[in-house]
Order: sequence, then C-alpha cells, then structure tokens
Amino acid sequence: MSRLDETRDIRLAKLKKIVELGYCAYPSESHRTHKTADAVSAYEELSKKTNPITLAGRIRSIRRHGGSAFVDINDLTGTIQIFISRAETGEKAYKEFAELIDPSDLVEFSGTLFKTKQGQITLNAKTYNLLSKSLRNIPEDHFGLKDVETRLRKRYLDLAVNPETRQLFIKKSVFWQSLRQLMTQHDFLEVETPVLEDIPGGAEAEPFITHHQALDRDFFLRISLELPLKRLLVGGLEKVFEIGRIFRNEGISTEHLQDYTQLEFYWAYADYNDLMKFVQELYRETIKKVTGSLVITSRGHKVDWGKPWKTYDYFDEFEKNTGLKLEKVTEAQLKIEAKKLGLAFEKHAGRGKLIDLIYKKKVRPKLIDPGFLVNPPVDIEPLAKRLPKEPDRVQRFQVMAYGTELGKGFSELNDPIDQRERFEQQMKLRAAGDKEAQMIDEDYLEAMEYGLPPAAGFGLSERLFSVIMDVTAREAVLFPPMKVEDNINNNE
Repeated sequence: MSRLDETRDIRLAKLKKIVELGYCAYPSESHRTHKTADAVSAYEELSKKTNPITLAGRIRSIRRHGGSAFVDINDLTGTIQIFISRAETGEKAYKEFAELIDPSDLVEFSGTLFKTKQGQITLNAKTYNLLSKSLRNIPEDHFGLKDVETRLRKRYLDLAVNPETRQLFIKKSVFWQSLRQLMTQHDFLEVETPVLEDIPGGAEAEPFITHHQALDRDFFLRISLELPLKRLLVGGLEKVFEIGRIFRNEGISTEHLQDYTQLEFYWAYADYNDLMKFVQELYRETIKKVTGSLVITSRGHKVDWGKPWKTYDYFDEFEKNTGLKLEKVTEAQLKIEAKKLGLAFEKHAGRGKLIDLIYKKKVRPKLIDPGFLVNPPVDIEPLAKRLPKEPDRVQRFQVMAYGTELGKGFSELNDPIDQRERFEQQMKLRAAGDKEAQMIDEDYLEAMEYGLPPAAGFGLSERLFSVIMDVTAREAVLFPPMKVEDNINNNE
C-alpha cells in the first residue's frame, strides 16, 4: 500500500469516528469574525477585549506538548499561531482534537489574542470547530511541491502552499480590473460577442471546431474579437471593447496557449496615431497598478515604461537585422534567407508568412525597450489601412518590449473592395494548404458596404501580464491545458 493510501485510510477512520461522535465533518456555516491579517493588525485593540474572536483557516502544522499544542493556520491573508490546551478547552474537547484533527484540516478557533515570550501574536483557543476534514495531506511547504508540472496540474495545491502563487493571481485580477476601468473612464462601451462563429476571422490562426447539437451544424470557436466588434461601428456604436476568451489551435510555448483572454477595442473617427497616444497611457497606468512601479525587469532585461517610447520602423529594422530591403526582396529570396536561418515553412508559404518568420527570428528579439513597431508590409496584415503615399505598407503598430510583441493596433481598413481583394488573396493561400490564412467573411463584407467609419482598433492579451510578472504563459494561467500522463507524482 502506498503512503498516500495509508494516510487516506487513517483519515477515513478518523472521519468515521467524528461522525460516530455526532459531529458534522463538513458543516455549511463558519463563524469567522476576522481574517488573519486583520486580527494581527488590530492586535493592540483586540488583545484588550475579553470577548472572543474567531479565526478560520487550514492547519499547516501542529506542534504538540503534552496537554497543549501550537497550531499554525493560514487563510488568504496570512498565517497565525493558535495555542490550544486541555486547560482551556476541557479534557474531552482537547482529547478529540489530539486524536482526530490533522494538518490540512480546515478548522475555526475562538479565543483571545496574546503574545508569546518570543513576541509572536497568538490566539488562545477556548473552543474550536471542524469545518472540513481533509483526506489527503497538503505538502507542508514549497519544498514539498517543487515539480513545475505537478504545480500546474494541481494548481489548488500550488495555491495552498505558495503565497507567491496566490499573489500572482490576485495581481492578474487587478490587471484586468484596471484595464476595464480605464476603458470605461474613456467612454468605451463594454460588449459581448459570440464565441461560436460561422467564419473565424480577425487573425491568422487555425481554429477549433465544435458541433452545435440543437442546430445540427458545426461552428468555429473564435480566434479573435475583431470582426464582430467592427460590425458594431457600422451600427453606430463609436467606442466599444470586449474582454473575452479566444481560442487558437496552435502550438504551446512560453508565450502561447490555445485559449486565453484578450482585450480588444475599436474607436470610430480615430486612427493609429490617436491609438498610440492612448495605448501608452493604458499600459503605464495598468503596469503601475499591478506592480507598483514602471521599471520592470523581465527576461533578463530591465526597462522603464515611464520613459518616452521608441518608434521602430518595420522596414528599417528588417533591413538592419537581415540585410534585406522589403520594398525589393522577392519571395524566392525570402525562401533562401529562411532556409539559411533554419526556419521550417510549408512550400505554399506566401511572402507575408516568410517575412513574418524571418522577422520573428532576426528582428523581434532585438526590440528590448518599450516602443511601437510601425508600418509593416501589407503582405502580413490583411485588415489594416494602407499608407496613402506607400500603398505596399499599412498603418499598423505593435507594442514591443523585452524582445516580444505585447499588443497590436492599426487604422482599420474600411474600403470593402480592397478588403475583398485581400480576403481573396488569403483564400488562395488557404487553398494551397495554409490553415491559418483568413477566410472570406461575406457577412462582414456586406456590413462594410453599408459604411464602416474610419476607425482604429487595438488588442492585447494576457501575455502582457505574464511578461511584466516575468513568468511563462502557463504559469500565469490557473488551469493550463496539459498533456495526459499515466503516472503523475502526487508529492505526498
């Protein structure tokens, strides 16, 4: 029998005894009066009162000393020491505590606060009440849960053991709250658009497919929020945003997941220059609220988001790092360069795909300081408006820092004829085997024909959060998708 099974059998026997004694091992009520941190901060006031307070949490350790014990419990706000003794609780209650209560149980203790000789704030328990009997033992500390895969698979254990993990996800909540608040303060209307779509659009990515039983038809899970939101601009809503889940059936990396949360917003009667000014404010305020600073170290680089952002010209940066002039380079030359760099690409890969592959290998890693990478070739962006004097380039920018992309925006293409031509070019790539090429969305084209106002659009994902916290994409998600494994270390 494994150690885990032995522990569980012992605790099941204790659970049976608790029930036989007439107690409820899983009551529906708790009578907690204070959180741990609140009790500690109000110690001077509370220690003068004779009325008991009640603290509740998970037992992390029990140190027994004959007829008494010191117990550490923690809740979301911290850890506090409990002193429980035969003298205070009575013989029967203390005996039951000693025999039936274990580390990892959730228990509430009522009593008064005092300080030990070592100055540690402690609750002198008069009574206690079991809130939830644990049948498995949570690792005692971080060192009992070191394996990253186990931490991600059993995130509840990671949260229970590591306060740093709890703080990470508290900060992630602050991240999205801050963005939502800033958007509404600037008169953007929050909306919701469908997750299930007839045609996936707004990005180059392979979609997931699901079947709708009631309609007996397949739908795609959305890969972007873009096209439904821009339809709303046609309808007269001038500033809209959505924070929602999107799904892309692509590879996992330190930066990529198949499903993640994204903010997208669209702003009628604005262009990408207006957008860049607003985005700087959006990022700075959010980063400051989440981290408390604008000087952030991540991926080995220390950058100051408070300094004026740089402007990186896409064509200039590409030539500087590859020696290739994008206004002249041919598809054949791009394939030769990609092969030199050891980049894998399908034989049907078009000019835009090749440029993007080379850019990600040779250019992107060099862009460390916060800035805007502007005006890329039209080949890589089928939804952005062209530059009036350079029609082979588009009015797009990417927010760059730490050698990666942390957001993208552009002046929206609102010419339905030009948009159809670009969709048709994408469909040729798709017919040649490119599963990520965009499909023609006839309904969106029809909406554009009613008149899409000049507009700017922008999107950022939770990658921004993971980067400013200097963790991988999987670490910044509570329950990331994982490979199935037959044998998983239980870390008991």
